[in-house]
Amino acid sequence: MALIALLEHSPAAFVAVSAVLGLMVGSFLNVVIHRLPVMLESEWRSQCRELLELPAQTAGSGRTSLWWPPSACPHCGRRIRAWENIPLVSYAWLRGRCRGCSSAISWRYPTVEALSGLLTGLVAWHFGFDWAAAAAMLLSWTLIALSGIDLDHQILPDNITLPVMWLGLLISLGAVFTDVRASLIGAAAGYLVLWSVFQLFRLLTGKEGMGYGDFKLLALLGAWMGWQALPVIVILSSLVGAVVGVALIALRGHDRNIPIPFGPYIAAAGWIALLWRQDLIDAYLRWSGLA
Repeated sequence: MALIALLEHSPAAFVAVSAVLGLMVGSFLNVVIHRLPVMLESEWRSQCRELLELPAQTAGSGRTSLWWPPSACPHCGRRIRAWENIPLVSYAWLRGRCRGCSSAISWRYPTVEALSGLLTGLVAWHFGFDWAAAAAMLLSWTLIALSGIDLDHQILPDNITLPVMWLGLLISLGAVFTDVRASLIGAAAGYLVLWSVFQLFRLLTGKEGMGYGDFKLLALLGAWMGWQALPVIVILSSLVGAVVGVALIALRGHDRNIPIPFGPYIAAAGWIALLWRQDLIDAYLRWSGLA
């Protein structure tokens, strides 16, 4: 109770504890980003073998989950000890290399941990000690996981997007970020907006400009924040996506025929809208002279 009272009455303590919590969650998000696509691929292969009436594979039947097997070096297979898995600290102490084989540890691991800690701390600072902060932290962690998976595999798993979208609809019953009516319209409109763009682009070019996971991600954000947030999210994500896409083509010679995942841009725009949507709208109105 004393700790709760401290967090409630000391914004600095709440932000600090939240940031540390975000670092620890970030370590788990790395596991989700790495293992969930592997688990999904294994499940899809099993379903395909069942549909084709092929015998089930028995070799290597130990199933991978988010909890098992314990984390290990992908190069030498050495199990990572608990003290080697402290967010940011272990990476710095090991100088970014495996203690067993000295192979380089991907920069993604400390990046995800640091990003999770930073965003969680910002959420705590913005909302204060409130249920809205807890909900916003959960949404932030979800967006980080989805962005990492999309960057690596260009998929946005239904296992994450759909349950979190339904959770957003349920949270709207308490009017945490928006009301039920705006949440329902936001979920439907979020999906239909990108679906319509997808169909129009395919009609004009014969190509698919984005995946169905992007539709569901925008529907998720619409469910959490209401339909009023969708214009800000779409505009921000489109601007950032266009700038990054042009930069990749111009500076790194990125093949324009190779698709660039759009999910991270939607996620980033959604997180910004979660905290500063009204500020952005007010700034635009002042800039345009409409205020």
